[in-house]
Amino acid sequence: MRKNILIVGGSSGIGLSLVKQLHEKHNLIVANRTDKGLNGLSVTYVPFDAETDELDISNLPETLHGLVYCPGTINLRPFKGLRPEVFSRDFSINVMGAVKTLQTVLGRLQNSEVPASVVFFSTVAVQTGMPFHSSVAAAKGALEGLSRSLAAELAPKIRFNVIAPSLIDTPLAEKFLNNDTKKSNAAARHPLQRIGSSEEIAQMTAFLLNDHSSWMTAQTLTIDGGIGNIKS
Repeated sequence: MRKNILIVGGSSGIGLSLVKQLHEKHNLIVANRTDKGLNGLSVTYVPFDAETDELDISNLPETLHGLVYCPGTINLRPFKGLRPEVFSRDFSINVMGAVKTLQTVLGRLQNSEVPASVVFFSTVAVQTGMPFHSSVAAAKGALEGLSRSLAAELAPKIRFNVIAPSLIDTPLAEKFLNNDTKKSNAAARHPLQRIGSSEEIAQMTAFLLNDHSSWMTAQTLTIDGGIGNIKS
């Protein structure tokens, strides 16, 4: 089945990897601040800043079969140095951006003849306490709670699932991986001794959008190289 899927934040990182995997098989609408990276891909582009904009739905089909919300933040600093504004901005981008987007397209998702699929992104640091993650873990934890609540409220019409990765080699994480020493140290902290790729996370996202996952909802899938459950 060829589906209509809205991908918010789909021109870099995990979102762009997902677009590259799906654009030939589905009708993709990519909402992002820029269309950089989308050249040559058969998608509909909608300018959108998740922090400040209202999503323009004039070019969206009346039926959506999937929504993927990719925007996120990484502020890894000691709690005492994090001003309240940092927490507010992390919450705004990670949670309120998802809320506003979902409310805008909810009717279109409910129009789907098969249960629509919504995918959010969290972090392994929500379920596994990690130092210096207080702001992002607080925001992503709220997003996980939102997903489970909506999975209960909007079943069976819409499925909600969350992917919680560890450190992934994306532009968002560039400052943590911008030299060989940082990459080596980050890889060594994971039992599988490497960093995850955006393509791997995109593959799991594609599965959650696919009907093969049609009996899955209210789940948080931790894809983290083992760091969340194994002490190496």
